[in-house]
Amino acid sequence: MLRRTPVLNEPIVITNSTLTKAIRDVILTNFGECGLASSANSFQVKYGIRLQNFCIIRASRGASKSLGCTTMVRSIGSCPVVFNLLDLSGSIRACRAAALKCDEFKSQQYQLSAGARLTPEVQQQMQNYLDKIKVLEH
Repeated sequence: MLRRTPVLNEPIVITNSTLTKAIRDVILTNFGECGLASSANSFQVKYGIRLQNFCIIRASRGASKSLGCTTMVRSIGSCPVVFNLLDLSGSIRACRAAALKCDEFKSQQYQLSAGARLTPEVQQQMQNYLDKIKVLEH
């Protein structure tokens, strides 16, 4: 069978469906077909904010163990990725609060390290990211 080698210059668009496919592939690899079948209908990528490299995955309690393998996803297409689990919660509101807290901390750290080199445009862009997280449930 011939395989087409990926072109390195081809842009990879990370969407909710490509995230879902990557997670399903990892579940299949690590838990087999039974693991995939037990969790396939119970999870979905709810919010994927591409500019912030942030997403919320909704799953049933039973599928939460198999979804723990999302940290094993190493690439989407030919684009290398690293998943970092911020929070495991029972509601989107709590996940939003955890994401907001993490991004505010990152923003403060960046402002401290950049100091006077921080332009007003970058500050506005950082505030826009935080505003997008604040309105997730609306």
